[in-house]
Parts: sequence; C-alpha cells; structure tokens
Amino acid sequence: MIVKFFKHTDDTDLHRLIKSAFICFICVICVLSCRKEIEIPFPEEEPITNPEFTSIQGFYLLNEGNMGNNKSTLDYFDYEKGTYTRNIYADANPSVPKELGDVGNDLAIYGSKLYAVINRSNKIEVMDAQTAKRIGQIEIPNGRYIKFHSGFAYVTSYAGPVQSNPNHQQIGYVAKIDTASLQIVDQCLVGFQPDGLAIANGKIYVANSGGYLSPNYENTVSVIEVASFKETKRITVAANLNRVCADKHGNIWVNTRGDYYQTSSKLYCMDSKTDQLIDSVNIVASNFYLDDDKLYVIGVKWSNVTMSNEINYGVVDVVSKQIISNKFITDGSDAEIRMPYGITVNPLTKDIYVTDARNYVTPGALYCFDKEGKRKWDVRTGDIPGHFAFIGKF
Repeated sequence: MIVKFFKHTDDTDLHRLIKSAFICFICVICVLSCRKEIEIPFPEEEPITNPEFTSIQGFYLLNEGNMGNNKSTLDYFDYEKGTYTRNIYADANPSVPKELGDVGNDLAIYGSKLYAVINRSNKIEVMDAQTAKRIGQIEIPNGRYIKFHSGFAYVTSYAGPVQSNPNHQQIGYVAKIDTASLQIVDQCLVGFQPDGLAIANGKIYVANSGGYLSPNYENTVSVIEVASFKETKRITVAANLNRVCADKHGNIWVNTRGDYYQTSSKLYCMDSKTDQLIDSVNIVASNFYLDDDKLYVIGVKWSNVTMSNEINYGVVDVVSKQIISNKFITDGSDAEIRMPYGITVNPLTKDIYVTDARNYVTPGALYCFDKEGKRKWDVRTGDIPGHFAFIGKF
C-alpha cells in the first residue's frame, strides 16, 4: 500500500510530504529533549490466568513506591478477563501531576468510591471505584490507615512530617471524614504515631506505635467512642503496635513488631466488650488478614543483632486462639518469595494472595495460591506492593 501511494504521487506532493514529516520529526525531538525528565506512563495489561466468573469483579493493588520518588502506583486484576494491568491510575488520570503520589499506605472501597491513603504526599486520593478516575482529594498529614462506619471514614495520622527522632513529641490523631462531602468534620487526639485501626461495638481501636520514638516505642491501644468521637481509655499491650482487626466474635486483634533486639513480634487479643487484654499468640506477625475465623499471618522477623530475617507463614484460629498451621504455602514455592509484604484472601474462592517487596527498590511480585496453599500464578507488580481492595459483591 505504501508503494502504491508513492507511485501515484507527483514530485511536488512528495516533496511537501517529506518536508512536513521532517518538520514533525524535528518538533517531536525538540519536545522530548526539553522535557526528558517527564516519563509518559502507559498501563500494561498481561493475561495470566483463565477467566473466573463470580460476583467479585476483581481487585486493586496499591504499590507503595520508594519513599521520596513519587512512585506509588495502582494495579488491577480482572477476574472476568484473567488479566493483570499495571499502573492504571496514570492512564485514568493523565492530567494529574506526579500521578498518584509518594508512598501509598492503605487502600479501601466504600460505596462507589476507592480511597488511597498516600502517606508522604499528605493526602487521601478519592477515585471512582469502577474507573479509578479522580473524584477529589483530602489533605491528611502523614496519613496511615483508613476504616469506614455509617457514612464516615476514619483515618489515622502521624500529624507531622516523617522523622525518626526519639525526642519528637508530636502526638497523632484520628480524622473523621464525611464520605459524601469528602470534608474532615472532626479530629480525635490519640497516642504517638497511630497506625492500624478497627471498629467494633461502637468503638474505634487504634494502635499507637510510637514508631518515631525508637527505641522508646508506644505500647497502647486508644479506645474512641464512635458516638462522641472522644478517646475514653488506653489499653496497655506491647511496644511498637501496628495493625488491628476485629473478628465477628467481638475480639480485637493487634500485632506488635517488637524492638528488633530482644522483644519479638507477637499477636494479642482484646475483648471489645470489656476492653481487656485476654490472650496472646506467640507468632511473628508483620501483617495479617482475617477471613472467616482464620487469621492468615505473614511474619518477617528482623534482628538488629544478627542482621538477618526469619520468615513464617501461619494461620491462627480466632475462636481457639491457637496456631493451626505453621505454613499455609504448601508446595514449597514460598522459597521464591524474598520479602513477603502484603496479604489478602478472596472471600469466595479462598484463594490466598501474597505480595513480595523483594529489595524495596525494584518491581515486586504478586503470588496467588489456592485454598490448599498451592501456587496458581504469579505476576510482576509495581514497587513495594502492599494493599488490596476487592470490588464486587461478597
């Protein structure tokens, strides 16, 4: 077709065509040379498995990105197509400068909106849950984790800049956000560097980490009454608390990361009716996910003494409060995972998803295991993949 085109084009037209093409080429080169620092992102769709038809459409995966580089990205796995698409936010929002932002710390869907807490960018990015297009953003300094209840979002905030300083005395707070107006309507002061939170029996439980105060970490869980939005008490648990979840039996589960020397990571259980610490489970728990009555736990035990990691994958029964499995990956493929980081479980199929942060500076990986712990597939992700949000009915 190209040969035929030029055969029926006279010399004048051909000269004009070549001249126009040359001018366009020079313009493109000039633009790229003047703006070579700008990368134009494109989503990457990769077929990885057979389609799967349930009421769950898919899930989003938030990649934290390397701190200080504005490299947080959003990926999407489509069950109906069996495809995994990397960096969908940039494609859905081409006019947003710096894309998603710096350090994605949490992700959740509530109603028709998708919320991404972007830590170092001091914001919550609010998107349409179906398209990932920006709806708005909420300013939150050093935001951490988000939970929802009766039309409001509750977000923990370190309330100040990122700085590891044992003399830093800036206490944190929980922000209350109207999910209709996306406005902050109240704040409640808690402890130092509050992280995870859970809601049960009309109360919000907040893990105060004191992460900036190392080695003198915080060791309390703040209890906030939802109705008054006031802190009513603090429960002493253990140093360097991190994540919190509530089971259907009224128990609150919280993990401590330890001090990386003598005190190890551990799981603790509180009764939300009495606000009393009632049990503990001796398992290293860096992250966990509750599915029905099973708490799936990944643990990375770092020691500042040996300068090495110990890794475990366990399951805790929240009724008996006992470890029922020390290895939920059963086919040996856990040997390929360098740094387990994020975890979730499909509530319908019971497939288990574990992310690998690898070396924290290059693209990570997502592994899918069936309910028996055998690998089904894996795929490359963005940098430091960590936070999931399922979309659909379940």
